[in-house]
Amino acid sequence: MHRLAKLSLANRSVVALITIIIAIFGLISVGALKQELIPSFETPQAAIVTTYPGASPEVIDKQVSQPIESAVRALDGLVTSSSTSQNNVSIVRVEFDYGTSTAKVKESLNSALASLSLPSEATAKVLSGSFDSVPVLALGVSANSGNNEAIGKVLADTATPLLSSVPGVRDVAISGVIEKRINLKLKQSVLNANGLSAQSITSALQSNGFVVPAGTIDDSKGSISVEVGTPVNSLADFKALPLIGSKTTVSSTPSASSQSGMPSGFKIPAGFSGQIPSGFKIPSTTTSTPTTSTSVTALTIADVATVTYENAPVTSIARVNGKPALSISITKTQDANTVAVSKGVNGKIDELKKKLGDVTITTIFDQAPYVSKSLENLSTEGLLGLGFAIIVILIFLMSVRSTLVTAISIPTSVLITFIGLGWFGYSLNLFTLSALTIAIGRVVDDSIVVIENINRHLSYGEPKRKAILRAVREVSGAITAATITTIAVFLPIALVGGLVGELFRPFAFTFAIALAASLFVSLTIVPVLAYWFLKSPEATTHQDEAAAAAHARTVRIEEETKERRSILQRGYLPVLRWTQKRPVVTLVSAFAILMLTFALVPQLKTDFIGSSGSNSFVLNQELPAGQTLEQRDKAAAKVEAILLAHPEISVVNTTIGSSGDGRVAFGASAGGTSIQVTTKEDVDQAALKSELEKAFAADSTLGTVKFSSGGGPGLGSSSTIDVKVIAPDDNKLNLDRKSTRLNSSH
Repeated sequence: MHRLAKLSLANRSVVALITIIIAIFGLISVGALKQELIPSFETPQAAIVTTYPGASPEVIDKQVSQPIESAVRALDGLVTSSSTSQNNVSIVRVEFDYGTSTAKVKESLNSALASLSLPSEATAKVLSGSFDSVPVLALGVSANSGNNEAIGKVLADTATPLLSSVPGVRDVAISGVIEKRINLKLKQSVLNANGLSAQSITSALQSNGFVVPAGTIDDSKGSISVEVGTPVNSLADFKALPLIGSKTTVSSTPSASSQSGMPSGFKIPAGFSGQIPSGFKIPSTTTSTPTTSTSVTALTIADVATVTYENAPVTSIARVNGKPALSISITKTQDANTVAVSKGVNGKIDELKKKLGDVTITTIFDQAPYVSKSLENLSTEGLLGLGFAIIVILIFLMSVRSTLVTAISIPTSVLITFIGLGWFGYSLNLFTLSALTIAIGRVVDDSIVVIENINRHLSYGEPKRKAILRAVREVSGAITAATITTIAVFLPIALVGGLVGELFRPFAFTFAIALAASLFVSLTIVPVLAYWFLKSPEATTHQDEAAAAAHARTVRIEEETKERRSILQRGYLPVLRWTQKRPVVTLVSAFAILMLTFALVPQLKTDFIGSSGSNSFVLNQELPAGQTLEQRDKAAAKVEAILLAHPEISVVNTTIGSSGDGRVAFGASAGGTSIQVTTKEDVDQAALKSELEKAFAADSTLGTVKFSSGGGPGLGSSSTIDVKVIAPDDNKLNLDRKSTRLNSSH
């Protein structure tokens, strides 16, 4: 490896040019890297959320959850599946082998759903488990007049195109809008009188109101698409849809009589040759015979049913700070910058207010400030670490020039790391910046070892070029082995599978790139910088080679004597002599420290990610089975009152019912009550949660209120331990439940 130093000294201008190129491309890479909270990756997790209005958990389980689970169990690559049946909602969560793309997961699940015959009223939706499905920004919109229904009618047509125009926005989801439906009250007597049934209405709906392509017509002027059918654009069109199978009716009309129908006594003139004479008229007294004609009376839907256009049953409720509101959730594309998307959406809020009129728009949560603050804090800590490292180097080397060389090598290594991050498609996130912060201390080691050894050889009076090459040759093997060993320790983290591997792979690669860059810089750029910046020893003339050699030995002895008188060696050498004289005591002490370390390991808390320092958290409220939407609404209102009573809390967003986004795949509520709480900055989260837990426990009518932990928007892993009890049938499961209760009571 020392030959790199020799090659670099022989091509100093090239090395200088490479350093400039690294600086330019490194700075460009920093600006181009997207900023996000955690690494962007696809998880092979998904959830099938099926809404079935009016259905009980038992009906949901038998008619929806069980058939879906049976269908997905046959899919290739399935690791695990679970289902939850609630009032109106079925949630089937699945996890496939890691490495399976989100697109493949959704394709497999949609194919499984297509093979099922679910109830006609049930609506199934596949929600992917990518972290990109977690909204970047959520807004609450409420009309100041209190008429959110009027706002809901124009919100989709206004907000969706406006916010979708922001670069990087993948989807704009609007929830809380009151849905409309057409209700039919059948007139059974009319149906029976005409030989019709409810199926006749279903057939009419299936046969009418659809526009289907029928091909194209090509001519010299171009191609024209042909469509067959008429769309239903109004309630009147719907009422006028004809029914198939209506009864026929009979009517009679007179017809001219034949000759046999002539009046009595009428005779044909003699000599009649077969032609009626000109001007001859049949007497008006001729009789007529009845003839029968058949016509069809087409009945419409309005004839057999009372048709009304009304609000659909409410299956979910949304509130912001205790007031009814509509919510807008914005998700980004996988390659988009979280901070840039958030800034773009916030820049459109004023325009959205103008289009909607007298409304209040509240930011429920926003990932960008949290991401920016986290990255800023890590960057600040990294720069402070760099500064302290330079100070320490200056104290120990006692040379401004040597410190300058080392200080240049650190940012050069970091810039190379940024180029590597851009090359591999990684982003600036908590994991990559943490790796950079940790690596700074290790990055500087190689350069310090090289520059210190170069200084030592220069102090011996050796010529500059010779001193640099000899110094690098002495330490190149050691620093190369140390760097490769450290990389070998961290790089296997990138090979870990599952969610842990996806999260920590950027960390491992970032650390490995930084250390490899440090080794490269210390063996190439540092020798060139030392050649330019460090002073050469004063030249001494000698009469012969023997005198020169004697002078060199004298200088070396003097310098080694100075080194032994230094503070470091005077403090370290006695310790070294003591341990060498007492090897048994040294080894036993080391082994005792090792055992003590192992003994302290169980005392450490273990968590997946731990507290992220976010100023937001999620509450999940669980009530006894069979609670209506109104009952859950009242219970949630009590929790809201407790939360809003705290001045530290700024936003309380409540969702009762389906959450409707990809967080369901990670365990978020899809049919229960979920409350997103945002606190003010610098609030003691632990103290606040402890106080809230006491308040929730004091009111038994609130059910069970659990905190979600782990971190910030999108990392809502539960802090609880879920135990699943599986039995072959309900009877056995009930026995297991009784046994569990008995055991727990003892």
